[in-house]
Amino acid sequence: MRSGALLNSHDDIWQRVRDNYQLDNNINNQRIDAQLNWYKSHQKYLNRVSSRASRYMYFIMEQIEVRHIPAEIALLPIVESAFDPFAYSHGRASGVWQFIPSTGRAYNLQQDWWFDGRRDIRQSTIAALKFLKGLSREFKGDWMLALAAYNSGAGTVRKAIRKNKKRGLPVDFWSLSLPKETKAYVPKLLGLARLVADPAKYGITLPKIDNKPYFAVIKTGSQMDLSQAAQMADVDLEEIYKLNPQYNQWSTNPNGPHEILVPVSKQALILKNLKNLPANQRIKWQRYKVVAGDSLSSISNKFHTTAQALKQVNPLQGSVIKINDMLLIPTAFNKLSSYTYSANNRLSKKQKNTRGPKGSTRISHRVKAGDSFWSLAKAHQVSTMSIARWNGMAPKDTLRPGQKLIIWSKSQLVKTEREVIRKIHYRVRNGDSLHRIADKFNVKVHDIKRWNPSSKKKYLQPGDKLVLYVDVTRAS
Repeated sequence: MRSGALLNSHDDIWQRVRDNYQLDNNINNQRIDAQLNWYKSHQKYLNRVSSRASRYMYFIMEQIEVRHIPAEIALLPIVESAFDPFAYSHGRASGVWQFIPSTGRAYNLQQDWWFDGRRDIRQSTIAALKFLKGLSREFKGDWMLALAAYNSGAGTVRKAIRKNKKRGLPVDFWSLSLPKETKAYVPKLLGLARLVADPAKYGITLPKIDNKPYFAVIKTGSQMDLSQAAQMADVDLEEIYKLNPQYNQWSTNPNGPHEILVPVSKQALILKNLKNLPANQRIKWQRYKVVAGDSLSSISNKFHTTAQALKQVNPLQGSVIKINDMLLIPTAFNKLSSYTYSANNRLSKKQKNTRGPKGSTRISHRVKAGDSFWSLAKAHQVSTMSIARWNGMAPKDTLRPGQKLIIWSKSQLVKTEREVIRKIHYRVRNGDSLHRIADKFNVKVHDIKRWNPSSKKKYLQPGDKLVLYVDVTRAS
């Protein structure tokens, strides 16, 4: 390993990675060869992965070096998630390092409605390296076994070792009976490391990643709308989300951490703009008068926030609210649909773009009490895994009543079901928008405008009446 000063003299992060290699890259094994052959025949994939990695790789290498960990580990997010910070697996793993919920909590990665620390590039990287280093100690410095344990669990690897010992067989990674996925997992990393070591040898060009910090940490001091942060830093909102994928909604977490990552080149600009912006103007505030039937839960749902956030900014006794109480509500500066990488919008995009097998019918299903992945899969003659995949979920995730699912049904009953169109009169409620009403009744916004010419000329107001033509076999 070279000194840190020499490592930092390189202008390309890939060279810094190569100079920190510690694993045996000369192992002759068909499993490694198979993975290497795949990578070297997918230049476009490597281009895409490099583009994503460019935001995070410098930070990851810094953390690897201070812990004296093999630099090959910096390539592990390619194997885990293709460096997609929003990746979510069928096993409920999230983020570039693919932490499952329980392991994330074990490493203090906060997970709630506002925030998912498993996607926080700094927190998750530090947690993953701690986890991996602990596994390497458990397996006496054998990084092959540590990597296998990271993938399938230390208990699975220990069990395979005990089994081989009883039979008098070797207990190295290549000799163990491990799950199929794990048998391919370590060779994927080693094959990738071999390609990165000498890309020209395999006819590959690795796009350069500058060997310098990509992002800076900005302390906001309070909750902040992400679109405003983007505007003040003069960057696209998409860039803010990709640097801060831990934020699930339209803003930072009201409970903190009160910070945001921006490109280093924008650090001075956003600090200057923040200095001139009072903390109470970093999100938009709306006053709301409580009406009959309201609860903190229903109000927070209406304004896309949480009951806890409302308690923080209003002088309430517990969760008790009374008719005519005036509440201060933290709200987004822009339409929620413009926050394209929020959890809801990423899900909507996935559901919109999903495609089912030939001969299937796309339906929109509102989850009812008693529904489960198993019951829906049986009713629509598809697999639970498919339903989860179409909806950006894992089969073990909990279904919530009222939740919207897209299902590509193979059921003949669904295919032959006739539309039953009813004309209904709908009275606009507080918090309604054309998009929300369209989603509720499984119709299109432009159809609502066509049926109600006056809706084009003004904003919707509570009490307005709309005419809708609804297929009652599909409406929620």
